[in-house]
Amino acid sequence: MRSDARPPLALTLAAAAGLLFLHLPIVLIFLYAFTIEERTYQFPPPGYTLQWFAVTWNRPDVWPPLYLSLRVAAVATALALVLGTLAAGAMARTRFFGREQISLLIILPIALPGIITGMSLRSAYAMMEIPFSTLTIVLGHATFCIVIVYNNAVARLRRLSGNLVEASADLGANGFQTFRHVILPNLGSALLAGGMLAFALSFDEVIVTTFTAGQQSTLPIWMLNELVRPRQRPVTNVVAIVVFATTFFPILLAYYLTRGGSETAGSGK
Repeated sequence: MRSDARPPLALTLAAAAGLLFLHLPIVLIFLYAFTIEERTYQFPPPGYTLQWFAVTWNRPDVWPPLYLSLRVAAVATALALVLGTLAAGAMARTRFFGREQISLLIILPIALPGIITGMSLRSAYAMMEIPFSTLTIVLGHATFCIVIVYNNAVARLRRLSGNLVEASADLGANGFQTFRHVILPNLGSALLAGGMLAFALSFDEVIVTTFTAGQQSTLPIWMLNELVRPRQRPVTNVVAIVVFATTFFPILLAYYLTRGGSETAGSGK
């Protein structure tokens, strides 16, 4: 069978229908961010305008959730880069009893439904009498951000030849020098991709945040509240565009950084 043979028409149409089903709602969000009508979703829109971008810019209730989301995503990503890399180093370079079971426990938070993670964290905070704050949101997001960094780092470390580390030691380098000049350059693109993907997923996380935020409101939570009690519906669509751009471009770059290797950049989330 020729490798350049064209796929059957039915398969092409089915693939096109699947892509349309997945992406048409996103296109509609973009479309209604420019509608001139404030409260209805009639199709096609009666007219188009850019006024809602200016309205969104001047809405004071949008900025605090945005700043909180950025702050939480940045701290959770930094925490994940440190802990995820350390965990990957331990799992990739050592063998011990229970290694596979511990590896399963590390990746379990990204496989569990978010509502289970959120309920568990909320119960833990209540038992330890930890008040809701930015820290509680960060810890909740770190549960899956660590897994994303771990997946990238452990895949790259398993492809890294141990002879490089041994050669570095033979040449007189200590552990820190070996990490800085040998291991870290080889991990660079994997950690960058994992960090960007972790940031993107933390920025738009809703379920875990709902259980760990208390009275605070991140940008996705603000959007959810606006959908329930809308004031200006096009403003919510404009904010959705911001969230889309903030998450899409890091994920796209992470894909290009890891597509040539076996990294699994958070698959399953």
